[in-house]
Formats: sequence, structure tokens, C-alpha cells
Amino acid sequence: MAAKEMLEKQVPRSRFFKNARSRAENIINNPEKLQELLNEADQKAKIKGKGLVGEAREFLAAAFRLLRAYATGQYRQTPWKTLMAVTAAVVYFVMPLDVIPDLILGLGFFDDAALIMWTLKSIRADMDRFAAWENGKRQGAGNTKTFTPDAHASGHSSHGEA
Repeated sequence: MAAKEMLEKQVPRSRFFKNARSRAENIINNPEKLQELLNEADQKAKIKGKGLVGEAREFLAAAFRLLRAYATGQYRQTPWKTLMAVTAAVVYFVMPLDVIPDLILGLGFFDDAALIMWTLKSIRADMDRFAAWENGKRQGAGNTKTFTPDAHASGHSSHGEA
């Protein structure tokens, strides 16, 4: 089994992710705490998010936008299970000490990327619906650029920092 697949299976079962899920439950219904989490995640993504590549980076950017839209009440069509998964993934991304601590240069984001990809796989349909909502909103505003979770494969451009 490749290291990536092994991490995708181990990280969601880890005590670190269980801790992230527990923290997510306390954050998700508090718009101020959710905004604080997103601000912290934005800062980490700007500084260290370049270690994430491709679909993991695109999903993280979409996750930030989904949580912002939820926190502001603009988009509430996401199931609770998906909100928890996305919030927990962002909490895990922010945590410096996890399965592979972020301090380990060159390796510290492998577990983050693995968890992000595992999360994306488990909630892809809900993220596709959010992307469609986002695209409709942008097109209504006269912006024809689009985002899809598979933007890197489809040739569309994405929005958001991660």
C-alpha cells in the first residue's frame, strides 16, 4: 500500500482527528469562532499551504469559502455531517501537532493533504452542489470564471487561497 493511501486510512482514525472533530463541534454553530478558525487557517495557508498541491489545495480553498458562506448565512444547504467534516478538516489543518507534526520540513503536510483528500472523497456530492451554487452566484454577478472541485482536471480556474 502506498504511503498516501495508508495516511488516508490512518489519519481519520487518529486521536488527533478525533480531537479536531471535537473542536469542530464547538466551533460550527458560533459564527465568531468559525471566523477565527478561518482567519487562522487563511494565515497558515498563505504561509505553509504551498505544501499542499492540486486537488487538496483546491478543496481547502473551497472549504474555506463554504464555511464563510455558512457563517454569514449565505449558504445553508449543506448537511450537518458535511459541515462537521469540513470544519474538522480545517481544524486539523490548523493544528501544528498532528499525526505528522507540521514542524517536520518536507513531511509535515502529508497527513494534512491525506485528510483533506479523504474528506473530499467522503463529501464530494455536497461540494459539487456548493460549487454549482457558487458558479450560479458568480455568473449572476457577471463573473464568468468558475470553480469546480475538479478544476485542475477540467481547465477551469479556481478562486480562494489555500
